[in-house]
Amino acid sequence: MATTGFSLKSTPNDSIFLNSALRPKKLRPIPRFGPRMAVAAPTNFGFKNLMETIMVDVYRAENRALNVPLIAPFTIATSRLERVENVAIRIELSNGCVGWGEAPILPFITAEDQPTAMAKATEACEFLRRSPEITLASALGEIGGILPGHEFASVRAGVEMALIDAVASDIGVPLWRLFGGVSNTITTDITIPIVSPAEAAALASKYRKQGFGTLKLKVGKNLNTDIEVLQAIRAVHPDCLFILDANEGYKPKEAVEVLEKLHEMRVTPVLFEQPVHRDDWEGLGYVSHIARNKYGVSVAADESCRSINDVKKIVEGDLVDVINIKLAKVGVVGALEMVEMARASGLKLMIGGMVETRLAMGFAGHLAAGLGCFQFIDLDTPLLLSEDPVHGGYKVSGAVYEFTNSRGHGGFLHWDYIACKS
Repeated sequence: MATTGFSLKSTPNDSIFLNSALRPKKLRPIPRFGPRMAVAAPTNFGFKNLMETIMVDVYRAENRALNVPLIAPFTIATSRLERVENVAIRIELSNGCVGWGEAPILPFITAEDQPTAMAKATEACEFLRRSPEITLASALGEIGGILPGHEFASVRAGVEMALIDAVASDIGVPLWRLFGGVSNTITTDITIPIVSPAEAAALASKYRKQGFGTLKLKVGKNLNTDIEVLQAIRAVHPDCLFILDANEGYKPKEAVEVLEKLHEMRVTPVLFEQPVHRDDWEGLGYVSHIARNKYGVSVAADESCRSINDVKKIVEGDLVDVINIKLAKVGVVGALEMVEMARASGLKLMIGGMVETRLAMGFAGHLAAGLGCFQFIDLDTPLLLSEDPVHGGYKVSGAVYEFTNSRGHGGFLHWDYIACKS
């Protein structure tokens, strides 16, 4: 349940970055909300209205490589990842408030590699440093022009995160309240990558003890092995709910065959995510209609859903029941537009991520908790990292994330330490 107030206690990034007395100041009008206004927080700040009224005056904007090792290689149908090689963004306003963002890079899924993301993030940061004071809406619009479309969506998301986080810190509210305040908690699934049946069983057993009730299983490389893995997991975690994620790995008839074999095993997934290639719209609709009508299984579009136009196409063709919103695919602003259209069209919503630290994952979690409209939560990848570079932020208890009343994201990076690690 959402809490009823918020704390204005200082956080670690306050002590590091809010000593702004010696900084040169730009003349600026009094903002609509002061950074320390000790007033009761409304349930919904009205993010759209806030975008048009709050002013953004950037003093410093920087980006650095964010490299973190994984506990074990992360393998999906289309790629294998040994370590996280993302990009961190730090934006400081003229009043000392700081916002943090992260551009996640996942080969074959995001369009950018790390060098490209670093270069484009630097370009966006240079613009923000040069820009006069403008509204948040204008700043986000300009960033959208510098980092357009799917080609630079991951970088755009990271910069948008940092700007919005800085503004939330400025007005003194946590992000989950900024996005609607419906709740301050979420419950996530956890992912088992493509591994052997024995390894999958060991992971499932561990996650069962940790309290995870929903397992997301990566499939799509070998149909027979996928079935063996499912059987092994079922043996050690018989009560778990399954999400199958093929990451475009099956042909349409193979995807239907998986559902048939699961039906014979008396296993019904709660969701079948992206069973076929992203551009196979006919195959996606074919699998979805059989899954829905014959087996009672919902199909989700992930890689096929990368823009508001894709949502329109899905709605008009009745192609799937669920769309997976990922900030790295469409940015924060784009995600909010897609959520609005999906809700108006009766589509169910899933929120997911790439392979991210608690910076990007925490931002997505705040958004999901604040909006309260996501039926499926897949925000687990920080649990797969061997290190956690984020200080503060949300609290983790098994599958449950609890978001505090700290201003903004509530988490931060030690910037100089990140520079040494990159």
